Amino acid sequence: QVQLVESGGGLVQPGGSLRLSCAASGMIFSIRDMGWYRQAPGKQRELVATVYSDGSTAYEDSVKGRFTISRDDAKKMAYLSMNSLKPEDTAVYLCNADVAAYSDYRFLYYWGQGTQVTVSS
Repeated sequence: QVQLVESGGGLVQPGGSLRLSCAASGMIFSIRDMGWYRQAPGKQRELVATVYSDGSTAYEDSVKGRFTISRDDAKKMAYLSMNSLKPEDTAVYLCNADVAAYSDYRFLYYWGQGTQVTVSS
């Protein structure tokens, strides 16, 4: 079994910062790309940022220059540092990872349960 668990969400004022963490656990053989999605009430889930196995990254346009995604392969962690937060960043943030487990060595995408980020004064 593979599990992803997010943490670090909360309430922050506009212009503030938060750092989200995603911990992968279980009988993990390998992790390819890891990403952060978000879903606001009444809106579709959208991809915010991706970090690939070679360390390269990609960002949704509205967060470029404000958010930074990173990973620590030794700890099986992914992070999302969010600066200059805006009210429109309010959403549930979900971690997603392409993981192969020792059970079958087949890569599958797994999801965490999400962490709430609220940007409000």
